[in-house]
Amino acid sequence: MKRIIKNKTASLGILFSLPALIYMMVFIGYPMIQNFILSFKNVDVYTFSQAANQKFVGFQNYLDLFKGANSVLPIAIKNTIIFTVGSIFFQFVIGFGLALLFNKKFPGCSFFRGVTMISWLLPVTVAGLLFKFMFQLNGGIINQLLMSIHVLKEPIEWLLNGKSAMAAIITANIWIGIPFNMMLILTGLTTIPNDIYESAGLDGANKIQTLFMITIPMIKPAIMSVLTLGFVYTFKVFDLVWVMTKGGPVNATELVSTYAYRLSFQEFQFSKGAAAANVLFMILLCVGFFYIKTISDDEVM
Repeated sequence: MKRIIKNKTASLGILFSLPALIYMMVFIGYPMIQNFILSFKNVDVYTFSQAANQKFVGFQNYLDLFKGANSVLPIAIKNTIIFTVGSIFFQFVIGFGLALLFNKKFPGCSFFRGVTMISWLLPVTVAGLLFKFMFQLNGGIINQLLMSIHVLKEPIEWLLNGKSAMAAIITANIWIGIPFNMMLILTGLTTIPNDIYESAGLDGANKIQTLFMITIPMIKPAIMSVLTLGFVYTFKVFDLVWVMTKGGPVNATELVSTYAYRLSFQEFQFSKGAAAANVLFMILLCVGFFYIKTISDDEVM
């Protein structure tokens, strides 16, 4: 009898998950397969509508992207790593600090916590335009602020210099991602019983010891989720960078996502664009497997 009930429950679960599985296969699985096939062919604006002339070239598109005379993909990967690490570090540190703050009860806590969500709720393109105006040479609030406190003597072309342009898009992405980090960590903090903190206080533990010996270990799953999801979301950012710099100046802020878009929809090298997108996918796939392995190891322990 128990076996029959178990089989019925499993069948019911499969039935409920079937619509989502069909949706994933049609709208995600099929395009991914076609993209992989496209990356092994030579398809450009001349052969796009002529299937007979789309020659199979194997891994040649990938080799050209990495070892071509004017290969941009290695630069794009390096920029993407810098952009991702810089964004995640400050998003996590500031988000963690705000989560600790809003985990305390004080007047106006709910209001200020809601205000911090504005940057997450804004469309990314709107946030990109906002920061593009803020970093403008003339009239930009960043230049005006830094000049008013005598950090700068004259305004800077933030988005026309390689290093400052990267700093500008990282700053914009930090502002957007802080609420996401804060809310996930805050959710983890609410699961820690107060009795543990009271016992630690009776044993003479100070705030620093409590933080590193109790708080951080007990919300490790939440921290791992924040870092992994943050890496995935940041590594594939496109719209923010495209609105602010379009990958410039001179590839200084070119990311893998913007480079794949440029190849496909500006230079019409569809196969190479597909190959660049697949490189991005494979990197994120490795990160996903690493996250699953880490969580599985923690559960076993």
